[in-house]
Amino acid sequence: MSIVKQLYLLSEYELIKGCIEQNPHTQRMLFEQYAGKFMSVCLRYSIDSMEAEDMLQEGFVRIFSNLHQFKFEGSFEGWMRRIVVNVCLKYIQKRKLPFKDIDGESASELHIQPYIYGNLSEDDLLKLISNLPDGYRIVFNLNVIEGYSHEEIAVMLGIEASTSRSQLVKARRMLQNQIIKLEKIAV
Repeated sequence: MSIVKQLYLLSEYELIKGCIEQNPHTQRMLFEQYAGKFMSVCLRYSIDSMEAEDMLQEGFVRIFSNLHQFKFEGSFEGWMRRIVVNVCLKYIQKRKLPFKDIDGESASELHIQPYIYGNLSEDDLLKLISNLPDGYRIVFNLNVIEGYSHEEIAVMLGIEASTSRSQLVKARRMLQNQIIKLEKIAV
């Protein structure tokens, strides 16, 4: 029987218990179940795929070493995701993340035809997000995708909540500009 089929035969509790007991079979099952999702998270925060792989590996090391602390309250995936995001933030802090203004941005509101959003795939949107400057991209990911408040982001990144808010506004504006450029190309 394949590991994928066996995965569905184990409950979340049994999977966690096996990992706490350092059973390599259940550790592999847990890794295979979540590695793809968490690699996507790491790619959103990393500068390249090699750094994302390092983040993912470090994330799973921390997950396995802290599994005994999971209290079975709330989402197990959410608990692991928080660990992976925290690992990504540690990597970012080592890079001295710049929070600066990008020249050439218009302060005016941009209008995008609603049909354009429907034509963008998830991959297209992720590619546009990955093209944002580091500060914009990180704050956008933490707020819009992960759901952290500006106050939480400020604590995580060692910045002011107002800086987080302004980075998000600028990130959205830059994404809108990129989408408008795509709209002009598509027409």
